[in-house]
Amino acid sequence: MMEKRLLKLSAIIFGSALNLIAAAQTYPTRPIRLLTPTAAGSGSDVVARIISGKLTETLGRQIVVDNRAGVSGLLAAEIVAKAAPDGYTLGMVTLTQLMATVLYQRFLPDRDFTPVARVGATPFVIVASPALPVKTIPELIAYAKARPGQVLYASGGQGSTPHLCMEMFKGMAGVDIVHVPYKSSILAVTELGSGQVHLLCSAIPTLHATMQSGKARPLGVTSREPSKLAPGVPAISATVPGFDMDGWYGIIAPLGTPKDIVAKLNGAFAQVLKMSEVQERLLGVGADALTSTPTEFGAFLKNETQRWTKVMREAGIKAQ
Repeated sequence: MMEKRLLKLSAIIFGSALNLIAAAQTYPTRPIRLLTPTAAGSGSDVVARIISGKLTETLGRQIVVDNRAGVSGLLAAEIVAKAAPDGYTLGMVTLTQLMATVLYQRFLPDRDFTPVARVGATPFVIVASPALPVKTIPELIAYAKARPGQVLYASGGQGSTPHLCMEMFKGMAGVDIVHVPYKSSILAVTELGSGQVHLLCSAIPTLHATMQSGKARPLGVTSREPSKLAPGVPAISATVPGFDMDGWYGIIAPLGTPKDIVAKLNGAFAQVLKMSEVQERLLGVGADALTSTPTEFGAFLKNETQRWTKVMREAGIKAQ
């Protein structure tokens, strides 16, 4: 009796394995949903839509970009985490979203998902409302020091990248500026443009249109050196030594997604990101195209998680 049960169990396991292999070989057979953790028009949404068009052509199936803004990216992360691990639900993960998962200790990208590929990078930029009479980082520091508690900076919420960027700047520059959190980065950008708040630190793709319209004045980029993605904008580190923070974009899948499907997706993303047309379009909105293996991206996520866990602990930033 026991032998029969073991044989039956073995047959079920073998059959399941064959089904997974067959699914991977024919994948994809239907549209793929790519969730972004922010609203339409935000940095991750812009990057996702540039890539998804060519990815549709490469894979032969529609890539549907699904915006699920909320809770600093945790809403999108939860949907991806709970989806079937079959390659038909993917998520765009960003530095902002990773920071939120670290803050709330939920849906950590390095632990609760399958890494697919890192696809892009961008520096952040600190911008000022035209209503603020400063044009450079040194002028900003002098202005803020002369008016402690009067300069307001916006963010997309507690523990978001704009929040941590400005808190890091606040501490390293020795200025007393006040945090005004909003429900999303898009709302923060809108309020900056209307002069309701004075400062914002965000990814270049999110601020690209606002800077072009003159509703935001770039003061400095967060990368250690000046960036080709923000021509003529000096690095903050030139005034505040050691200041360094780069944004990034990556693709994750539900935990347990078959390796063959992950490999096929990774190859498709790599193919798209090597296209000159895609690279030029990404550069046009302030992002550098990147490629990586799933293993490389997994190691990167682990390092980033450790880094920002340490930053939050030292800054005393906790979930509210």
